[in-house]
Amino acid sequence: MNAILASTKQEFDKALDFLERELTKIRTGRASPALVEDIQVEAFGKRMPLKQLAAISCPEPRQILIQPWDVSYLEPIEKALQKADLGTSPIVDKNMIRVHLPSLTQEYRQNLAKLLSLKGEQTKQVMRRWREQAWGTIQDKVRKGELREGDKFKGKEELQKLLDENTKKIEELLERKLKEIQL
Repeated sequence: MNAILASTKQEFDKALDFLERELTKIRTGRASPALVEDIQVEAFGKRMPLKQLAAISCPEPRQILIQPWDVSYLEPIEKALQKADLGTSPIVDKNMIRVHLPSLTQEYRQNLAKLLSLKGEQTKQVMRRWREQAWGTIQDKVRKGELREGDKFKGKEELQKLLDENTKKIEELLERKLKEIQL
């Protein structure tokens, strides 16, 4: 049963890590390289993430500076940024691209809050599915005689405890990101 719980915990951790990465891509009041680093750029017939083609920095709170490794990447990067719908247009400045992020409107903040809620709920659903799968495995092992009946209920309690702990972590992540958006 410990193996089942460990496997489930590992899947929960993966789901939390994925949520954290997704939350870094959501724009707050401040610029962050995470907003653009995974944007796919068409270069030399291949699609590549921006972070593989350029250095990305934030010299000012509302500005992202992109310096391509090769000048020939400027135009494809600019096109990819325009398609990315960041709410602003990239500005080509010699051998670099500047992205100035406008202030967030109240309506946009509300939409971001809804998006946060949706992503949090999706992560919770994934975790509930993993819990149900683990519970099914425990029940199968009890039917086959590989686990005792007492272990079955202990396993159920442990799974619920694990789910509750991770749900609390999700709520904390969402709350922290929501505060960033409201600034």
